[in-house]
Amino acid sequence: MVAAPVLLANVQTAVDTRHHLIVAHEVTNQDHDRGQLSSMAGQARDAIDSPTLTVLADRGYFKGEEILKCEQWGIKTLVPKPQTSGNKAAGLFDKADFRYIPSKNEYRCPAGERAIWRFTTVEDGLTIHKYWSSACSRCALKAKCTTSENRRITRWEHEGVLESMQRRLKRTPQAPRVRRQTVEHPFGTLKAWMGATHFLTKT
Repeated sequence: MVAAPVLLANVQTAVDTRHHLIVAHEVTNQDHDRGQLSSMAGQARDAIDSPTLTVLADRGYFKGEEILKCEQWGIKTLVPKPQTSGNKAAGLFDKADFRYIPSKNEYRCPAGERAIWRFTTVEDGLTIHKYWSSACSRCALKAKCTTSENRRITRWEHEGVLESMQRRLKRTPQAPRVRRQTVEHPFGTLKAWMGATHFLTKT
């Protein structure tokens, strides 16, 4: 028996929302989309020769470094954050329940206590700030917050870029539908041309 190498092919496309034309495409051997956002966004901007660009992508493209790179290039992004919170799944407060106060560089927890900056570390090449409150041990809401001594909150040094993007998403609730109608359509058309017409539905 001869073992043959397995090659992965992941096709990336960027589609113009106005004309529904593929303006950039690329085939990669990455089995996920997380590292493809800035590359495809840059190619799309060059292809349409536009000084401004807003990119809509699904959750699979969410990666802080990629979103930051787009921001530095002047490309606005609309990428929903993946819903992978272990705390939320366990019925505990999610990080979104803690409000960041930029002027004080601290968080306000659901109980109204201050979670202050404690130290900064580097994890996987990213500069991360750590925050927690000293009031956790006597907090009436602790059972809904953490099973540890303190509820620790982490914040990436460029977290503000992600927060700005999430605010844009809230102001643009139609973005996910526009993305689906735009970028998924060419793939469906190509598959239909190739004979993959197993199901055709109107809804």
